[in-house]
Amino acid sequence: MSLLLLVAAAALVPSEVRIAGPQGALAGTLIDPSRAAPAMILIPGSGPTDREGDNGAGVSGGIYRQLAQQLAAKGVTTLRIDKRGMFGSRAAIANPNAVTIADYVADVRGWTRFLRARGKACVWLAGHSEGGLVALAAAQQPGGICGLILLAAPGRPLGAVLRAQLRPKLPPAMFASADAAIARLERRKRVDPATLPAPLAPLFNAGVQGFLIDLMAIDPARLAAATRLPMLVVQGGTDLQVGVDDARLLAAAHPGARLVIIPGINHVWRQAPLAPAANAATYRDPRIPIDPAVTRAIAAFVRTRR
Repeated sequence: MSLLLLVAAAALVPSEVRIAGPQGALAGTLIDPSRAAPAMILIPGSGPTDREGDNGAGVSGGIYRQLAQQLAAKGVTTLRIDKRGMFGSRAAIANPNAVTIADYVADVRGWTRFLRARGKACVWLAGHSEGGLVALAAAQQPGGICGLILLAAPGRPLGAVLRAQLRPKLPPAMFASADAAIARLERRKRVDPATLPAPLAPLFNAGVQGFLIDLMAIDPARLAAATRLPMLVVQGGTDLQVGVDDARLLAAAHPGARLVIIPGINHVWRQAPLAPAANAATYRDPRIPIDPAVTRAIAAFVRTRR
């Protein structure tokens, strides 16, 4: 192999990076093809989702790792991060549930400063699902940010999204209990999980209610309307968690936003049918790659806005 090819291959090797967090280090993985490459932070989705895109609740196969590798091959730098208090960033805070969106925004700003110190003029924020809310909140103070890529991000407040997800899955009486619990959280009041039907208790776990209350106060479309940065909205046609209507709400709220709807892919960017059981099965199957159309849409957007 020639020296030139060896140098190019070395540039695509991921490296572990760290910055200071509130109580300990925040950790991430950087792939930087070149100093001139546009840079992007991949902000993970809800719950215990790690920097690879895996989640112990049922997502495997490293969807963020696959995206980062594909983007690197197209000349885009990526930094994929562990959330405050989790995985490689577990030392940053003792209780990973004792966080707010503002905390995650502060961490994203720290990572943005890190990339700019490496010579990047500005940084793209790519938020998946809940991570899209973090990206939108960060963009309200846009210093150092190139623009936003919202990947399967909700376009409605969390309460509305939860109701839409739960209504078809629960018997009427149980949905009424869930609806009442959501309404209480929307009023910034806590819920006693012991008063709920047993299947609902994990969703309204007392330990996460503070974060849920914080999330429910966010109106993503309003934040999109207030954003003055380039925005790409990417949505899968068979996403059963966040729908095409959410993507259209975000795009409609932001003049000039580019909307890309990819037929046949679900919330984890894999080809999947609409049938709920078969759709959910793809989350757990690491053999199914992410659809390359996601990578193409992102790379084309950021590379034409350098």
